[in-house]
Amino acid sequence: MADHAPSPEPRGFEDHKATYEAFLQFSMAGAIVCLFIVVALVVFRFVDNPLNIIVGFGGILVGLVSSLLALRMGGKWMIPVVLLVLNILFVAANVHMS
Repeated sequence: MADHAPSPEPRGFEDHKATYEAFLQFSMAGAIVCLFIVVALVVFRFVDNPLNIIVGFGGILVGLVSSLLALRMGGKWMIPVVLLVLNILFVAANVHMS
């Protein structure tokens, strides 16, 4: 009779947990980038500054770069969140002035 080789190790809880953590990290990054895009849409519509296109796309770029950096740092989301709040305050001040 043929010898049966042991089956390979089944995927364990550690693999499942790592996949879940990665999903949460990418979901957080996506949510932050979407919020930066929403703020940029407010800039495009309500700010009457001649540089509103640059400010809007600059905000999206800052949000994308800061979210990617936070992903690389292992999910330290304080930097993108602080930049998002500062961007919101800057846009709110400019919308109020228009």
